[in-house]
Amino acid sequence: MKEFIRDAVVETVSSYMEKNFGYLPEKVEVERTTQERFGDFTTNVALASARRVGKLPRDLASELAGLLSEQGKEIFSRVEVAGPGFINFTLSYPFIWQSVDSLIEGNYLAFEKRDFPRFLVEFVSANPTGPLHIGHGRGAAFGDALCRLLASTGYPVESEYYINDAGNQMKILGRSLYIRYLQLHGIETEMPEDHYQGEYLVDLARELIREKGDSFVPYDEAHLEFFVEYAGEKILEGIRKDLEDFRVSFDRWYSEKSLHDRGTVDRSIEKLKELGFVYEKDGALWFRSTEFGDDKDRVVVRQNGEKTYFAADIAYHLDKFERGYDKLIDIWGADHHGYVNRLKAAVQALGRSADDLEVILVQFVTLIKDGKSVSMSTRAGQFETLRDVMNEVGTDAARFFYLMRSAHSHLEFDLDLAKETTSENPVYYVQYAHARICSLFREAGERGFAISGKLSVSGLEGDEDRSIMMKLLDFRDLLGEAARALEPHRIPFYLIELARLFHSYYNKYRFLDEERELSLRRLALASAVREVLKKGLEIIGVSAPERM
Repeated sequence: MKEFIRDAVVETVSSYMEKNFGYLPEKVEVERTTQERFGDFTTNVALASARRVGKLPRDLASELAGLLSEQGKEIFSRVEVAGPGFINFTLSYPFIWQSVDSLIEGNYLAFEKRDFPRFLVEFVSANPTGPLHIGHGRGAAFGDALCRLLASTGYPVESEYYINDAGNQMKILGRSLYIRYLQLHGIETEMPEDHYQGEYLVDLARELIREKGDSFVPYDEAHLEFFVEYAGEKILEGIRKDLEDFRVSFDRWYSEKSLHDRGTVDRSIEKLKELGFVYEKDGALWFRSTEFGDDKDRVVVRQNGEKTYFAADIAYHLDKFERGYDKLIDIWGADHHGYVNRLKAAVQALGRSADDLEVILVQFVTLIKDGKSVSMSTRAGQFETLRDVMNEVGTDAARFFYLMRSAHSHLEFDLDLAKETTSENPVYYVQYAHARICSLFREAGERGFAISGKLSVSGLEGDEDRSIMMKLLDFRDLLGEAARALEPHRIPFYLIELARLFHSYYNKYRFLDEERELSLRRLALASAVREVLKKGLEIIGVSAPERM
């Protein structure tokens, strides 16, 4: 809606200013007002332009207000000058009714498809060395909701999971499983402190024995590669299952190992060397990341010839650009903050803008139970994994609660609140609003309340009617702004506020009244609310139940 109003204001104001003053405003700002007494929208164009055209701000505002009132009479019921020179607009009821009816018909929330930029969002990308923990769950909910949000607003977007299946970490994983395997056969073998300690490896070792038998693998380290592959595949299988149950899917699962096998890592190093950004020192190869603002240069090939994880990451991002993506979004845990500058440096060295890579750091999660934070032991502590949280509160509540705060803020996840079936639980509160409307339409059918033709809100003029309708019309703007800001957390807050308005309205007014025309208008309003609630919940990956 805001874009439509801005376009109407820009067309009128620009034409008038250029014709009368030879001046074309560079940018016309139109914003929603914070209080209803100031109308619905406001612009500061008179304040911003008065000096350039030799007018007092209020005088210029009065001229423009009169013009906008005349030319926008089908849109505005009132155009007023306020304060030092703001122009406030109040939308007319016929225009509001028409817009809400368009929403009911499914047209208002349709965004045009965009050809540019092509987004690639990489998220979760947890090492296949253990099950997903609660921090991965937050990154999964955020990344998936962001992809859904971008797609719903017309952006071409794909998602990718980068499988870190190469390097020393996988050897350590295989050795850790090998040690558990030996221990289950009664062979005393101590687990080194720098190996993976989780009990899940004991379960994997038992599964291996069940599948292959006691004597399948000889008790020597020559068979380490088998253990590496077995552990990696089984753990990745569990990760895929957890994400599937969490309603997260990826367009592509991309193997780090494939980068080495195809020679992409070597090729990227050679490319940087040709560009003068890789040099040799102390028997190692270094990337000149300091030339792009990093605090020190970074090793890409160690003295022993082994390539670093950073070298693979450079190759991976080169490959992303070569696949035709314009904007890369990497979603990482907050503990990777020190890695951002070096990767942005690599992107620039490869000839791209630093802005072509957006790194979003998702902050930590604290689980709260019985008013206290839950201990997060690495040895199968309670509620440690994403699977634990899903089992405890369900996928809907988990996703909604994960998205209740900006990714940049620490999140306290209240497990007890997430399980409540009261209005105190925000996800229940929003879902109940949707289910309540579905129940309302079932009741209308049971009472023989025949609905023929299209529903329309035309004629609703009460204060509460207007508040809900304006809130509904804000949803399109919210989606566009949230997509541009890469902030899907704005959606749950909007849905809670819309649900609050509807529940209050429902408790105050009768929908199925003896006055048929009024009932049809209110049913139309309920239908519009249902449409927006369903769309919003869909974008954040939460179900919209018809019964609760």
